[in-house]
Amino acid sequence: VVYLRQESDARPLPPGWRSYVSPEGLRYYVNSCSKETTWRHPSSSRKFLFVLALCSSLCLSGFFLCPPQAHGSPNLLMSDRLSLPICSIQMKLSSSLPLSLPQINCVTFPLPGEGPEQQLLKPNEWSYCDYFWTDKKDPQGTASVAGFEVLLQKQLKGKQMQKEMAEFIHERIKIEEEYAKNLSKLSLSPLAAQEEGTLGEAWTQLKKSLHDEAEVHLKFSNKLHSEVEKPLLTFRGDNFKKDLKKYDHHIADLRKQLASRYAGVEKARKALADRQKDLEVKTQQLEIKLSNKTEEDIKKARRKSTQAGDDLMRCVDLYNQTQSKWFEEMVTTSMELEKLEVDRIEWIQQHLRQYTTLRHETDMFNQSTVEPVDQLLQNVDPAKDRELWVKENKTGEVRPVDMDI
Repeated sequence: VVYLRQESDARPLPPGWRSYVSPEGLRYYVNSCSKETTWRHPSSSRKFLFVLALCSSLCLSGFFLCPPQAHGSPNLLMSDRLSLPICSIQMKLSSSLPLSLPQINCVTFPLPGEGPEQQLLKPNEWSYCDYFWTDKKDPQGTASVAGFEVLLQKQLKGKQMQKEMAEFIHERIKIEEEYAKNLSKLSLSPLAAQEEGTLGEAWTQLKKSLHDEAEVHLKFSNKLHSEVEKPLLTFRGDNFKKDLKKYDHHIADLRKQLASRYAGVEKARKALADRQKDLEVKTQQLEIKLSNKTEEDIKKARRKSTQAGDDLMRCVDLYNQTQSKWFEEMVTTSMELEKLEVDRIEWIQQHLRQYTTLRHETDMFNQSTVEPVDQLLQNVDPAKDRELWVKENKTGEVRPVDMDI
């Protein structure tokens, strides 16, 4: 026996819902669009209030054969309705029951255009928790991919992109190191070492600037390794994939439970349909008085139908509990994955900005190595160079004269 309890009506009702009080003082709720009824406040009920909607539908379809005064009196317990005397028989199979909602891989969804309009959990944020509820076909169309699996693949792709960025920076480091090595080697070249004067000074400074520039690029490569490449490599190490697997297994287990509960509902619904049909046959036999035992058979059939109805309600309730648990875990976990993605993007942004900062510093230091060369080149004076060379290499200032006879 399911005892229905009274609930407070302090909370606001969703659109389309109205509340009423039975003669016994119990409050119940009616959806003016779908005619759905429930004892629980609509905002606290699970997905689509299968259980009490089923009670109402069964009563209207003739399974709960109530006298006229019973309709509209929701205070009747399930056991009371099932024990009421039969007044007429018009059985319908359970295909007409409100369980035939659209479903994708055992997840039930509302009928298009029916029920209150769903509001996004995080409006205007394009949050993961609002857009990955439905499964979809994979690119080959051979299998179904859960929405949560799409979110996991996004995380794995992000991890791979981060790894490839680190590899890119590593290649840049190798180039910088090789470049620094070659600059340092070139700075030691003896070529044009015999140049003299102000031009010789500028040439010597130019070669020295190569050595200084090599040092700048070597420091740049070291900082790239410590401040960009290494953080990209170490951000979310091996444990990250293990954590993703935990999320995956947890949600997958809930989906398996959901599929099992859904199968239980289908089995219970078929059993109820069979019991309804058996009750209909025996009732027809009673009407045409084929056997004296038919009345007793009807009582047994009614008890079996009652049990089948109770089993179906129990299975539906278990399904709804499991789907609610999955729903809650999907929201919580998808928002955790969303935060992980935000953290990843911000982390990479931070270290790529560090890359550009180091690059600017390198350019600045390289400029400082070239400035002395510029200054010396501006001071190059051919006349002075000639003067210095002459003073150092002159052989005599007296000029030759003509010979006298």
